This record gives sequence, C-alpha cells and structure tokens, in this order.
Amino acid sequence: MKRIGIISDTHGTFDEVLRNFLRDVDEIWHAGDIGSLELADEIATFKPLRAVCGNIDGGMTRRVYPPFASFRCEDVPVLMTHIGGYPRHYDPRAIAKIQTLHPKLFIAGHSHILRVLYDPVYDLLHVNPGAAGQFGFHKVRTAIRFTIDGADMRDMEVGEWPR
Repeated sequence: MKRIGIISDTHGTFDEVLRNFLRDVDEIWHAGDIGSLELADEIATFKPLRAVCGNIDGGMTRRVYPPFASFRCEDVPVLMTHIGGYPRHYDPRAIAKIQTLHPKLFIAGHSHILRVLYDPVYDLLHVNPGAAGQFGFHKVRTAIRFTIDGADMRDMEVGEWPR
C-alpha cells in the first residue's frame, strides 16, 4: 500500500502549504511545469519524486525528466504527462500512449484546472491535480493525495488553498 501525492504546475513553488499537505505521502508525482531542476531536487529531498517535464521547463529539467512516464505502482499501470488533455479530448500524443500502454491511471497537468474523471472508453481514471504553484491564471492552488493498495485506488483528498 502506498500513499501518493500528485502535483502539477508548481512553476517554482514548493512551500510550507504543500509540504504540510504532502507530509504523510510515500511518493510525490509531478505532472510537469516544475519550474527548475533545483526545485525538482528540493521536492525529491522531501519525498521520493516521479516527474515529467512541462512546457515551461528548460533544457536541464527536460534532460532529467521525460515528457511521458509509464510505470506501475502496486498493481496499477500509470501513465503521466504534462499536456495530456482529458477524456474525449486527449492530446494526440497522449492518446497514442494510452492506446499502446493501457494505463488504469492517467495523470496530466497543464490546464491549471483540477479534474478527476473516469474514462469508460479506455477504462482508466484521469487525474489532473490542477496547479499547485503561485503563477498562472488559476485563483486557487490545488493538489491531490490518495492511496493505491494493490489494484485499488481510494481515499482521494483534494487540497485547496488561495493563491
């Protein structure tokens, strides 16, 4: 059993608000627009980090963190990217990966809009944690934490803070 924290669009912010919300997770997954390699290192020092690069991330961050990450957590196949879209409106690159890899959990960021949707077409849970950072058009900062136990995903909680 693992407790997972999902964040995206930090744009250089990893403050006490996020640390408090993510304090009890086992891993942090970052769906891109980290802001810098130094910030990724700071998060990875706090908790084990899996991340993908986003459209604002520079060359060094892109060398360390790929545009797509595919992995298993417990018995759940996971696909994570930054610009992925959402059910019935996936980015073409994301849909190709979904059709090939058949994830049960698809994580994307970029929109700064928190969304958790079941996709019956591909039988997966789509999660966009919204934007955890201070910069962007969003009015509220958000993040998600939940439990993966075998093939079961449960106990999802949303953190929400004013920007």
